[in-house]
Amino acid sequence: MPRVNRREILADSEIQVFHVVNRCVRRTNLCGRDPLSKKDYSHRREWVRQRLEFLAGVFAIETLSFAVMGNHLHVVVRTRPDVAAAWSDDDVARRWWALFPRRKNKDKSAAVPTEEELQQMLNSPAVIREKRRRLSNLSWFMKCLCEWIAKRANQEDEVRGHFWEARYKAQPLLDEMAIAACMAYVDLNPVRACLADSPEASDFTSVQARVRDRHESRKSRTAAVQAVELEHGRHAGWLAPVELSPKQAVAREKSTERRSSNKGCLSMSLDQYLQLLDWTGRQLRRDKPGVISGELKPILERLDCTVDSWLDLVRNFRKRFRTEAGRPNSLAGVSALRRACRTGSPPH
Repeated sequence: MPRVNRREILADSEIQVFHVVNRCVRRTNLCGRDPLSKKDYSHRREWVRQRLEFLAGVFAIETLSFAVMGNHLHVVVRTRPDVAAAWSDDDVARRWWALFPRRKNKDKSAAVPTEEELQQMLNSPAVIREKRRRLSNLSWFMKCLCEWIAKRANQEDEVRGHFWEARYKAQPLLDEMAIAACMAYVDLNPVRACLADSPEASDFTSVQARVRDRHESRKSRTAAVQAVELEHGRHAGWLAPVELSPKQAVAREKSTERRSSNKGCLSMSLDQYLQLLDWTGRQLRRDKPGVISGELKPILERLDCTVDSWLDLVRNFRKRFRTEAGRPNSLAGVSALRRACRTGSPPH
């Protein structure tokens, strides 16, 4: 069956969520330990993570989840053309310069543009209009990610040729259930591949970054400060927040240049997502050898979450997760999680 043309699923004027996958050429471990050559390229996984963080602060595209594996990459992204439309022309020009500078510093970073250099773009409304479109376009986002990694890796190996086997594959995620399931799938990739025993031990994943910020935020005394440090932490502050409507609104009011907006992605808190992820990781799959050991304590216990705080979160669930119209959100996964907390049985 022929692959669907990207033009049929990518809409430049709509907010869309995609699961994006790209694999190294011949599925070799060009970002891990190569079993044939015995060379270790694991440091390149940090390249990918750093590049994703950089692009999150430039593009109007939000990263919801990611996992950098030894021979492939998973990213869940949300395009935000509405955010790009609100940028000034000067902002668009500066963001484009950060991606494709005409002058660079000695360390190859983008030099600060002069007013004359910016004016060359600003003098052409058509150029600015096209740059604005590209800054919320998934294909341009992946080009700036994969091409940069490929060039740097080839330079390190002193070779030429392909680093990625083909263009990226993108699967649209059409509802909240699909987004939640895909984020869990991506975050559990190292566990399923037997590279980690638990989500928080999964290197180069979004869940590990979120857990680290969660742990550091717990050191703060007030709930408001905890909420801000949780959503703007140094590890995952460039990722889109998990919770759509946090209890502490101050977390969403803080401005940031690390991502295009502070909009969340799921109708559940980070703790609820972690518990759902933990339960999912404990289920055996015939096609995957990895599973979270049944001997491990539940993830919220491993992360020092008190029983009282968790019960309070569940008890006030309906109050905290209502739509603006006042109707409860109908996310089936959250409902199943609530039933599991009440009855002690796993979600169906």
